[in-house]
Amino acid sequence: MSTRALILPGIGNSSSEHWQSLWERANSSFLRVEQRDWERPVCEEWVNVLEDAVRQTGNNSTKVVLVAHSLGCLLVAHWASRTKLSIKGALLVAPPDPFGPNFPKKATGFSPFPLQPLRFPSIVVTSADDPYGSVEFATQCAAAWGGRLVNIGAAGHINAYSGLGPWSEGFSLFQEMAGR
Repeated sequence: MSTRALILPGIGNSSSEHWQSLWERANSSFLRVEQRDWERPVCEEWVNVLEDAVRQTGNNSTKVVLVAHSLGCLLVAHWASRTKLSIKGALLVAPPDPFGPNFPKKATGFSPFPLQPLRFPSIVVTSADDPYGSVEFATQCAAAWGGRLVNIGAAGHINAYSGLGPWSEGFSLFQEMAGR
C-alpha cells in the first residue's frame, strides 16, 4: 500500500484490542503518532507532535491519511487550521463533543475547536449511542469540516468495548480514503 496511515488515538491511547491497534499491527504502512502524555492531553502539544509526524513523511505527505479516533478528531481539526502541510485525507471516528457532559476534564485546549472546512477530504464516522458525542454533533462536524458523514448505528464509542474487532467496515472506509 503506497498510502501511509498515521494513527491518532484519543485520550488514554488505544488498547491492544482497539481497531486502531489491530490495523497498525496488520499493516506495516500504519504508524501510531506517539504523544508524551496520553492521560492529560494538551491540545497545543498534541498539534505540534502531529505537525512533526506529518513533516517527517517528507515529500510523501500527500500520500498520508490520518486515522483519528475520539479526541484525535479534534486534534486533526486544530492541526488543519494551523498547518501549511498537505495530506491525502482523514478518517475521523467518533468525534467527542467538548461541551458534552462526558468530555474528559483532563483534556485542555481542545475547545473551542475549528469549524472551518478542512483542506483535504474527510469521512466522519458516528454511532447512534456514542456517550461522548451525539449523531447531531458529528453531523455538525462533518458539515463544517466538509466531510462525508457515516452513521454505523449503535456501536457505542466505536472502540474496543464496542466489540468491533478489526472493524472491517471502518477499514473499507480507510481504503476508500487511501484510494482517492
